[in-house]
Amino acid sequence: MFINVLTQVIILLLLILTGFVLTKGKVLTENGVKSMTDMVLLLVTPCVIIKSFIREFDKDVLKSLLISFLIAILVHIGFILVSLLIKADAKAKQKVLQFGVIFSNCGYMSIPLQQALLGDTGVFYGSSFIAIFNIFVWSYGIILMSGDKKYLSPKKLIINPGMIGIVIGLIIFLFSIPVPKILSEPVSYLASLNTPLPMIIIGYHLAHSSLLNGIKSLKCIIAIAMKLVILPAAALGIMYLCGIRGTMLISSVISCSAPSAAITTMFSSKFGADTDMSVNMVSLSTVLSLLTMPLLITLTQYIA
Repeated sequence: MFINVLTQVIILLLLILTGFVLTKGKVLTENGVKSMTDMVLLLVTPCVIIKSFIREFDKDVLKSLLISFLIAILVHIGFILVSLLIKADAKAKQKVLQFGVIFSNCGYMSIPLQQALLGDTGVFYGSSFIAIFNIFVWSYGIILMSGDKKYLSPKKLIINPGMIGIVIGLIIFLFSIPVPKILSEPVSYLASLNTPLPMIIIGYHLAHSSLLNGIKSLKCIIAIAMKLVILPAAALGIMYLCGIRGTMLISSVISCSAPSAAITTMFSSKFGADTDMSVNMVSLSTVLSLLTMPLLITLTQYIA
């Protein structure tokens, strides 16, 4: 089992390395990566989610989906409570560390693994985590980083690519709407871009980061340890004790164990937090997750 997970992670690592090399070779530019990022967020991710929902309605599957939503909500609340234990000598740094511990890269890193290891059913459950992520990041997350409720955007809570994809997918699933091949095939082709493009984008950002600065910060290392090992392991234990098994458990752990979300740096830059710390945390957690994720996922597969 470990070899299967490790193989998938190595595949992702090679794609990340491709982005890294293209960046160092000056083939990838900042504007090009911005366009790729927009395409992934606005088009590819919704297509991945919609593709996973193209299936016959089933009451048991709906029940499982609702449970996965509940799991995602409880995970985010739990991560928020634990993040309050993180203290730093500067408020701007503390915000970044807390934000990075709470919010996972559940789109870029999790969905490719869920697709590769679990197929559309894994993405089906993983989409609920993305929906809850969007709700929390545009509510608690934006207040945490900005320190001001005026930045709270009800519009972005509802109208964002992830939520739109889930709403469309839910309508297709709940009403068993037949999707003709002329539409389902393009959606499938676009969804297949979700593995290479995000990894290449991560490679670009790694090429512009300094991992040594992250290693030198004890606070950053502690926060990353919480993010990649302590919290996902605790979530796994609690879910297992609550009777969660199978694909839902594995998919949830993949979402929980992903590295810090890239939006950590975006929000840091926008709201004047410690941007350097955010880059270090996102970059270092991404690299270390290539080791921690296979171990946690393999453990989950063994007990699931």
